[in-house]
Amino acid sequence: MNILKCALPAAIIVLLAGCRQDMQDQPKYKGLRPSRFFADGREARPLPLGVIARGHLNDTDSFHTGLVKGEFMTNFPMPMSMQLLSRGQGRFDIYCAPCHGRIGDGRGMIARRGFMIPSDLNSPRVRQAPAGYLFEVISNGFGAMPDYRDQVPVADRWAIIAYVRALERSRQATLADVPTEHRQELENTP
Repeated sequence: MNILKCALPAAIIVLLAGCRQDMQDQPKYKGLRPSRFFADGREARPLPLGVIARGHLNDTDSFHTGLVKGEFMTNFPMPMSMQLLSRGQGRFDIYCAPCHGRIGDGRGMIARRGFMIPSDLNSPRVRQAPAGYLFEVISNGFGAMPDYRDQVPVADRWAIIAYVRALERSRQATLADVPTEHRQELENTP
């Protein structure tokens, strides 16, 4: 009886070891075969609109590089708008403000914690830099600044640059830059 108790589980284990299911035998769809699951009868699904195959993006134009004929772009590849500036501010606050500060003065939390102080984005060097150069720095990094190519999409990089230009302009503004209908509001503000 004792031998039977041990022999039966051993026999079951030996028999189950012989029963295996290989990957080629598993249930799956095989490419371009008919299917009853989808209404159109095809197993292969059509690509969604706007899909670009990996490695086939035409990313050598000025929008993706910040260069025109090998020189840094001085203007923006998209029209300036409040929507663009708003998007730029949001992306700036997420990716740039921790180091550069909310107003771009280089006094963000990273500098307050004792790390290397980043550039003041209102410095003459940055103000005079072409927009394409700023795009290059955001994309590939510079000095202690890491690259943000993988984190920040191309359009958002341009939006950040537009917002940086607005920050620079706001820090250099005078009362003469304010429209006449809004000057009274500023003059009455304590």
